[in-house]
Amino acid sequence: MNKRNLILYIAILTATVIAPFLFPDFRTQLATLWLMIIVALTWDMTGGQMGYNSLGNIFFYGTGMYVAAVIAIGLVYDVGAYTDAAGGQIFIFTEAQYFSGLFLGVIGAGLFCSVTAVVIGYLTFGLRGPYFAIGTLGVAIAAGELVSNWDWVGGGQGIALPVYPGDFDIGKLLFYYLFAGVGVVLFIFLKWLYSTRFGEAINAIRDDEEKAEAMGLHTLRYKLTTWAMAAFFVGMVGAISAFQLIHFEPLETAYQTINLGIFMVVCVLLGGKGTLWGPVVGAILFHVFKEVTWNYLLGWQWVALGALIVVTVVYFQDGIMGWLMHRRPEWFGIRVEEKDTAGA
Repeated sequence: MNKRNLILYIAILTATVIAPFLFPDFRTQLATLWLMIIVALTWDMTGGQMGYNSLGNIFFYGTGMYVAAVIAIGLVYDVGAYTDAAGGQIFIFTEAQYFSGLFLGVIGAGLFCSVTAVVIGYLTFGLRGPYFAIGTLGVAIAAGELVSNWDWVGGGQGIALPVYPGDFDIGKLLFYYLFAGVGVVLFIFLKWLYSTRFGEAINAIRDDEEKAEAMGLHTLRYKLTTWAMAAFFVGMVGAISAFQLIHFEPLETAYQTINLGIFMVVCVLLGGKGTLWGPVVGAILFHVFKEVTWNYLLGWQWVALGALIVVTVVYFQDGIMGWLMHRRPEWFGIRVEEKDTAGA
């Protein structure tokens, strides 16, 4: 790593640490920004780096929320009794019970989603192109409908988790650092992963899967591993979101296919598929765009979002990072030889 990049990473890490203190009124928005960065980076693992565009990654987010809730509640109470709408009981969680449920719920959600990704992958990775996208979308929609009719986990009314046992502002700070911590770890992990032979292998699958198989790559194994790793991180941030939101519902919050499920794809398209920084840049730009339009263009926000997608697809087909690489290759360490026209 050269000195310029080291300074850049230190500056970003410093900004990450001090941001909630510089902007204390926007801690929730800053936490959501990290959520967008994480889901964009994980979507790009399969969609950008491997060439399998999924519309069902929101399945892991919603499943992570429910797995975390079941673990946190099940450590102390019977889940069915807790979620029973007709029950008149009062459920109290001690501070130790809350934090143990939070920790075990986040880890358990990540692991469960990884295993689920392998199972679903065996069923869907035989599909290619739009068929894979539609198949994964169907999984997410079906999961939302099934959970909304499952009374043991609250059905359509959702689940209410215990409130953070302390100062409300400290709670916001905690959730910000949880999201930021996962995001930083994920970025460092992907920076290393994409520089290894594993990264070259999934890029080979993206470029020509049949040729990659002919060269001896076990493509299904790489696809399942990649999706399982992405699902692990998405499941964890889904679990963190469950505790942050306190109450969540299956269709509007957990398996929100037309909101977060689409937003993560737009972030990657805006920033640039198949690049490490593209999803990060795209998530930041999209989050700012979303906050502005959702606050000042209420009622027209979806029109504005549609216009953003059209502009991105028409004028920035390679995303912001791809456009910059073509216009300013020297910024990315790409040397371009100039044609010698002296003798012409």
